[in-house]
Amino acid sequence: MVYPSFWSADGKPISSEEFLNDLFGELPKLFKDEEELRKLWSNPLTRKTLLEKLDAAGFPKEDLLTLQKLVDMENSDLYDVLEYVFNGDYIAMTREARAKAAEATIFALLNEQQREFISFVLSKYVETGVDELGQEKLPILLTNKYQSLEDAKGILGDVGTISKLFIEFQEHLYNQSVA
Repeated sequence: MVYPSFWSADGKPISSEEFLNDLFGELPKLFKDEEELRKLWSNPLTRKTLLEKLDAAGFPKEDLLTLQKLVDMENSDLYDVLEYVFNGDYIAMTREARAKAAEATIFALLNEQQREFISFVLSKYVETGVDELGQEKLPILLTNKYQSLEDAKGILGDVGTISKLFIEFQEHLYNQSVA
């Protein structure tokens, strides 16, 4: 049997239970409640900053992904893992359920071309996870979908419009809850 190894902020090996307890103690220093976590997580820029703060506190993303497996949330978002640790009675959503729920609200606000792009982004998110929603992934997603950034701009609008669309749809994605 293989046991995951975790390391404390000072470089000592610790058990998964100690890691979880340490993370539980650290999270209230980074956000005060579920609403603040959701606000931080729903914007790719503040999400990146939160992950950097967690890393600096001794909770690197690789360890959070290991924890995600340990708590049987591989099909959920890292947001759900953090929410679960912060608020033990939290019921996680799968990425697929989160994406479908977001489609129901956001698609009504978008034109056909925008819906097609956001649907593409959501499919990548469901397939691989939250990394697909990072701001640095936007040019890659656009190129994958439209073959070039120029073609994407011709369909979706200028860079500012596309970036705004990419950021704002994520607010809808993380404002979902289990029904």
